[in-house]
Amino acid sequence: MKRDSRLSNILHALLHMADHEARTGEPMTSDQLALCLSTNPVVVRRTMAGLREQGLVSSEKGHGGGWRLARPLDQVTLGQVHDALGGTGLIPDAPPVEAEGCLVEAAVNDALSDTYAQARALLEARLNAITLADLAADFSRRMALHPKRDTAHAHRRRPHAS
Repeated sequence: MKRDSRLSNILHALLHMADHEARTGEPMTSDQLALCLSTNPVVVRRTMAGLREQGLVSSEKGHGGGWRLARPLDQVTLGQVHDALGGTGLIPDAPPVEAEGCLVEAAVNDALSDTYAQARALLEARLNAITLADLAADFSRRMALHPKRDTAHAHRRRPHAS
């Protein structure tokens, strides 16, 4: 099963945006964000447009333009970001039906569907309890432990297999 990494990628981008703006006072361009995420700027613009529709980011056009967070870090939860991305992909609604009519599979899938629903409820509660400020504080703590790391981009991500 292919892992959906959109949430972690966008959280990564949002923290880079906050760090970049704090250091420079400037927004981040789609090209800069694409470099951070090892993706295409078109993918960044499409994804950020969805976040803009939910009021999580804003954009500025023209020279000196780019993407900014629209709210303070402590007012954005991971759950809000997850919802803005469509709220899917972390835990499936139900297991796939592979043998239509098999009563054993029906019993297994019913049990798993209920378990998945409970797990989703716990995950959603946890995502709604964590803010971008919490992630930024953890990032700052990590940077303090590794002062020679580049805050603009402390690592190079491997390209995603898509």
